[in-house]
Amino acid sequence: MKTVIIGAGSAFGSKLSVDILSRQPLQHSTIALCDLDATKLEQVRAYVQRVIDHHKLPANVIASTDRMTVLPDADFVIIAISVGGPAYHGQPYSAELDIPAKYGIRQLVGDTVGPGGIFRGLRTAPVLLEIMRNVSQLAPRAMVLNYTNPMAILTWVMSVASPVPIVGLCHGVQGTSKMLASIIGAPYAETSFWVAGINHMAWFLRFRHKGEDAYPLLWKFIADPSNGEYREARKDSLPETVRFEIMRRFGYFCTESPMHCAEYMPYFREKNRWLDAFPDLRHEVEKARERLFAEMGVKASAGDGGELVRTHEYAPGIMEAAATDQPFRFNGNVMNDDLISNLPHNCCVEVPCMADREGVHPCRVGDLPEQCAALCRTNVNVQALTAKAILDRDREAAFHALLLDPITAATCSMDQIRSMFEEMWAAEAGLLDYYN
Repeated sequence: MKTVIIGAGSAFGSKLSVDILSRQPLQHSTIALCDLDATKLEQVRAYVQRVIDHHKLPANVIASTDRMTVLPDADFVIIAISVGGPAYHGQPYSAELDIPAKYGIRQLVGDTVGPGGIFRGLRTAPVLLEIMRNVSQLAPRAMVLNYTNPMAILTWVMSVASPVPIVGLCHGVQGTSKMLASIIGAPYAETSFWVAGINHMAWFLRFRHKGEDAYPLLWKFIADPSNGEYREARKDSLPETVRFEIMRRFGYFCTESPMHCAEYMPYFREKNRWLDAFPDLRHEVEKARERLFAEMGVKASAGDGGELVRTHEYAPGIMEAAATDQPFRFNGNVMNDDLISNLPHNCCVEVPCMADREGVHPCRVGDLPEQCAALCRTNVNVQALTAKAILDRDREAAFHALLLDPITAATCSMDQIRSMFEEMWAAEAGLLDYYN
């Protein structure tokens, strides 16, 4: 099996490679790493090679800054890229947070919807569409696994524009389900769940412990005032008040982290106390990335291949299912072909899926609780207009997407939104030639 990782200089390159190598059915794989940053790429390649050598694995790792040289005969293509600059610090990311902030719109992450998500989608999609054309030409039997945000917008656009099968992957379901297990004091292996919606706004429609409904335990937990600012047992944890408030009002727990969740709904704009609990991520993300590469360099120079550790990322599980034909269940982002009946047809939804040798098979969910579907639709509106802007090269559709964004509309007048849009477009003009 051959797996190409485009954007291997990100954190995904090393951890996905090690996860693949940890699975016996995949240990004869060729892992082809690709990134435009030759220095980061070589660090990841050297680290993965050290892991292979240390554990005496029959795998092969290759690397290139030119994806055209590594794509031929790929079985899987993982995409985890950032276009125009680093994903979560520097430019153009800072412009996508700082310009809206001048207009009173504070974004905590800015990569999904909102002004930041829209413009990230606009600058990223043309490159992804070109990658999909390359995959179609050089690896027509491959499956594309997308990790690039804005997940729903980009997976939507790629699915419409290319015949290559694609599924978008995130880790909100895995992380949140583990957190919920810790809240009720249950071993994770004893819990089960059924989750559906859209990326970063999917809902735990069922959450069980040993087959019994565990929602009553969650309701009991959030009713206790001493748990109002619940923190996970991690040093980098943040208050969960945002998602607890959504559950109180809408009846279901949302998948995405509180930092993300507060960006997709207008209810947290009125009082800054909701947002002031969260720091500016830009400096922390860059420091974390640099620590990752420093640790890899130390291990490689010391000849330490480390342990073969499985992550909670879905991509290696999908590959293992393809190799063994043993079904693997996960939540994936796919087009809504009658999967969620009260969301628009052929928007991008996140639903339970099964993977095996024949590919990925999404599960039909039916209706979401109507209040949850309604919240999702406010974000789908933004995604639909941004997808139209990309596919039709329609600049005005991008402005309409910004007009429809919930937090933007809650903060700015229409004239202010037009001014902000023009200022953001001017700041990123060099990355938006595709729309000319």
